[in-house]
Amino acid sequence: MKKISLLCLFIITCNLTLAQNSAVWNGKKCAVVLTYDDALTVHLDNAIPVLDSLSLKATFYLSGYFPGFVNNIPRWKSAATAGHELANHTLFHPCIGNAPGREWVKPEMDMSKYTVQRMTDEMRMTNVLLKTLDGQSARTFAYPCGDTKIGGVDYYKTVEGDFVAARGTKSEMKKITDLNFSEIGSYAINGESGEQMIELVKQAQASNSVLVFLFHGVGGGHSLNVALAEHNKLLRYLKQHTADIWVAPFIEVTQFVKANQVKQK
Repeated sequence: MKKISLLCLFIITCNLTLAQNSAVWNGKKCAVVLTYDDALTVHLDNAIPVLDSLSLKATFYLSGYFPGFVNNIPRWKSAATAGHELANHTLFHPCIGNAPGREWVKPEMDMSKYTVQRMTDEMRMTNVLLKTLDGQSARTFAYPCGDTKIGGVDYYKTVEGDFVAARGTKSEMKKITDLNFSEIGSYAINGESGEQMIELVKQAQASNSVLVFLFHGVGGGHSLNVALAEHNKLLRYLKQHTADIWVAPFIEVTQFVKANQVKQK
C-alpha cells in the first residue's frame, strides 16, 4: 500500500512539473505574435478593427517614408493608444539591390550602397519619429527584406543597445530558452488559408514555442497578401484559445523572456 501511495505521489509530482514546464509563456503553452510590415493603410482599415474587436494586440513595423505612414499619422497614434506596438522598420526601408530578384529596388534605396553609419542614423531617427507618436523609448526592430548585413557587417550590432530585440524572416519557432534576440524568426504569410495558419499555431502549442506571423497585405494593399477572411479565421482561433495561447506584441514577449532569464540566473 505504501509503495502504491509513493507511486501516486511520484506521478502527481511529474504531472505538475510537466504542466509548469509547458506553461512558460506568461502562464500559457505558447506565445503568438502578430506583426504587420510597411505601414500599409489596409492595416488601419482591415487589420486593426478586427484586432480591436477581439481585444488582441499586435506589432506594426513602420517606415516613415511610406505613404501609409505619412498620410495616417493620427491613426497610427490612435493605434498606439489602443495598445498596439509601433516598431522600427527603418526610415526609408532600404533593401539589398544587387541580388537576383531585387531589380525592383530603387538605386537610392539600395542597401548595398549604404554605409553602416547611414543605416544606424536612419534607424535611430525612426526611433525618434515613433517616440513622437507613442512617447515610448523601448523599441523593437525588423530587418527590411530580411537583409541583415551591409558590406559583410551585421549592422544591427552597432545599435543593439537601442532595441529590445529584432525580428528576422527565417521561418522558425523557438522555445523560450533558445531565442536569439538579434534575429527572432517569423513566418511570412502570402496566400495561406486560415486553416494553414492555425496549423502553425497548433505546432507552437504542441512544442511550447513562440510563433511570429509576418503580414504585409491584409485583404489587399501589397503583392504579399492574405485574404481578409482567412486572416480573421486565424484571429478568431487565437481568441477562442487564449487559455493556452499568449497573444501579445513582439516587445512584450521579448521583454518577458529577458526578465525571466534574469530571474533564473
